[in-house]
This record gives sequence, structure tokens and C-alpha cells, in this order.
Amino acid sequence: MSARRRLGARWRRRRPLRTRLAVVAAAAVAVVAIGVCLAAFFVIRYKLYQQLDQNLAQSATLIAQQHRSEGPGVMTGECRYLGAPACSQIVPADAKDDPAKPYLLPVSGLTRSVADGHRPPYYSNFTLPGGKPGRMYTTTFGKEGEAVQVALRADIAERGVRQAASLLAAVGGAGVLLSAVGGYWVSRTGLAPITRLTATAERIAATRDARHRIELPPGRPAREGHEDEVTRLATSFNTMLAELEESVAARRRLVADASHELRTPLTALRTNAELLARADRLTDAQRERASGALGRQLREVTGMVNDLIELARDAEPQPLLEEVRLAPLAAHAVDAARGHWPAISFELHVAPEAADLSIPGVPARLSRLLTNLVDNAAKFSPPGGPVEIALTRTELTVRDHGPGIAEEDLPYVFDRFYRAEKARALPGSGLGLAMARQIAHAHGAELTAEAAPGGGALFRLTLPGP
Repeated sequence: MSARRRLGARWRRRRPLRTRLAVVAAAAVAVVAIGVCLAAFFVIRYKLYQQLDQNLAQSATLIAQQHRSEGPGVMTGECRYLGAPACSQIVPADAKDDPAKPYLLPVSGLTRSVADGHRPPYYSNFTLPGGKPGRMYTTTFGKEGEAVQVALRADIAERGVRQAASLLAAVGGAGVLLSAVGGYWVSRTGLAPITRLTATAERIAATRDARHRIELPPGRPAREGHEDEVTRLATSFNTMLAELEESVAARRRLVADASHELRTPLTALRTNAELLARADRLTDAQRERASGALGRQLREVTGMVNDLIELARDAEPQPLLEEVRLAPLAAHAVDAARGHWPAISFELHVAPEAADLSIPGVPARLSRLLTNLVDNAAKFSPPGGPVEIALTRTELTVRDHGPGIAEEDLPYVFDRFYRAEKARALPGSGLGLAMARQIAHAHGAELTAEAAPGGGALFRLTLPGP
């Protein structure tokens, strides 16, 4: 990389985006303005000299017609005055044929070449006697071996060129200045949402408060698909902040609920542990009762902590996914439930088309989902009551014949630590259904609850499509 390129790269790195955008916009407009001015200058210059050259060509034709029979020498010599007729002279191809009287206009080898036909006619600029600018046209004469030269003062043309150059330079300078102002305005206006986004991000990083939002431009909201890129970026950033705020709020609720739910079993654990520490003062029955209670409470706390760890997982790791057959998994969950709930009757119905049904997932997590649904149904079923599990091609349902779910409890049955009034006397932490729905969402399924016809509760797991 050359030194100039390295210097440019270093300059770009050290300048803020607003400055770079302003410079680029100003440079682009300035290049266009200067290019237009240069093009206009050359057009004006060409037109001014074109008019002068036409006059010279007409004068050359007139001289050739009027002095066809005359020999070499000066024909007219009035061009030293502004507005005077063209001065003219006839020049032979051979210098030996020159007249004794000196020429008024400059004669060069190019002039001799035009006279002998070796060079086409041409226009040239020169200085007249007295220092005035002149324009000369050299062309062939009527006779062979002779050329005619005509000249006019070029003051008007040159003055027009200079005036056009001055005016266009002023216009170009004003264009460059306006381009700089416009570039600054464009960069400031265009990057204003970016500036607000940066300030919002810095404020969130400093305060750790995700409630801040980027202010969108005032006015009517843009229709979807018609927003500019910066507005879409600001809208996406606000959406991300809303998701972040919801995630932080959910984490705080989880921590608050977990601390509340763990306080009671931990207090009971400490009490029973202190009782067992003074085991010499207890009877055998008291020690056995305290030991049993300590074991149950340890299992309850362990299960709750495991459930919290499971709930902290948002998605399944892709490398762990595999094709899981649901029929054998449901049968395994039902067999395990029969051992845990011997007083409950479990009935599994698998539709013929669902015998080989499989979905991509994590077997252990899907097994936990089915186990939670079956255990929840068994917990609310009366002794001897049936729990019905049905698997079809599109869904899996678990129904119990217990008291069912009250209408006011339906919106909250999948919330963490939520327990209906009828369930508060039953064992459990209120995390099983929340975990079941999270596992379902992680596998692309949908878990819902509803009142079953004829009483009881019905949980419906809608499977992802193919």
C-alpha cells in the first residue's frame, strides 16, 4: 500500500462518520459544480471564437475574389483598429517570390506549406503591432502556390472569454461553498437518528436500563415497506430494546419468584437440620420424622433448582437435535407415571398414522415435557380416575377427570410459580407447566390448556408441521 493510500486510510479512521459523510457529499457536489462550470467555459469560448472565425473565413473569401489578379503582398492593413476591416496579405509558397515591402502579418513555414498545398488551412492567435491580440486565418488562394492570410482584432472574444472565466469561477466557488454547507446539512440530518441511537445505547450501557427508546421522526407513521433505512434501523433497535426489557423483567420476576418459593423450604430444611443436630435430645420417633421431612424437603428443593435451571434455557442446542419418535416416548412416560401414581388409571391411544411419527428434538427434554403433562393430570385426578393420553398425526392431548381449571385461572396456568387456589394444598412448585410450554416452544410446538367436555382439564400439544 502506497504512503498516500495509508495516509487516506488513517484520516478516514480518525474522522467521525458525520465528517466523512459531509466531506464525501460536499466533494461530489463540488465536482459536479466545477465540471459544469468548466463545460460552460469551453462552450462559451468555442462559440465566441467560432463567430470570429466565421468572420475571418468570409473575409478570406472576399479578398480572394477581389484580388485574384494581384501578386504577393499586403492587400489591406486596417485591422490594428477595433472594428476595422480585416487586414490581409497574399503569401507565395517560395520565399524568393516575396515582395520588397515587408509583410504586415507573421509568415512562417506553416504558411508556406498551406500555399504549396501540403497543409490544410488553419487558425492561429498572434499579437498585432501595438500589442493588441489578433486572430489570423491562413488558407489557400485562388492561384496555385499562393496563400491568403486575413486577421482581425480578437479583443472582444478574449474579453468575453475572460469575463466568462471570472463569472464561472465565482459560480463554481459559490457552488463549492454551497456544497460544503449542503454536505454538512445532509450528514447532520441523515445521521441524526444514528446519533440518537448511539446516545441511547450509551445511556443504556451506563444505566443498565432498557426502558429507553430512540425517538422516531415526528409526523404520521410510515407505512410498512415505505420507511427509509435509518427509520427502519431505529424501529428495529426499539424492538430489540423492548425484547431486552421484557427479558430483563422476566429474569427479575423469575429471581424474585424463585427467592420467594425457596424461602419456605430452606427455612424448613434449616429447622429440621438444627433438630437433627440435637438428635440426642429427641426420641426415636422424632428423629425419624425429622429425618424423613429433611429428605423430602431436600428432594423438593433439588427438584425446584433443577426446574429453574431448565427454565433458564431459551432454546435447544442444534447439535443435540435428532429425530425423536413420539409414540415410544409417550409409552415410556405413561409406564413411568403408572409406577409413580399406582392409584390412577392411564390410557394411551396412538392413532395408526402416528405410530411412526417423529419430530426433530432432544429426547430427554421431550420426555420431560410429556412427564410433566402426565404427572400434572395424575395429580388432579381422583383415585381410580383415568388419565387419557392420545397421539395423532398433528397433536398430542392429555386429559384428566379432576376438578378442571377455573375460567379465571386459564390465562395463568403456564406462568412460573402460579398455583391455582385448588392446587395450593397439593405438592409441587408451580414450575412444571411453565417448563412444559417452554420445551414445546423450543421444539416449534404449541401447548394450550382448556376445559374438557364433561369435566376435567385438557392439555393440547400441537406438533410442528412437516
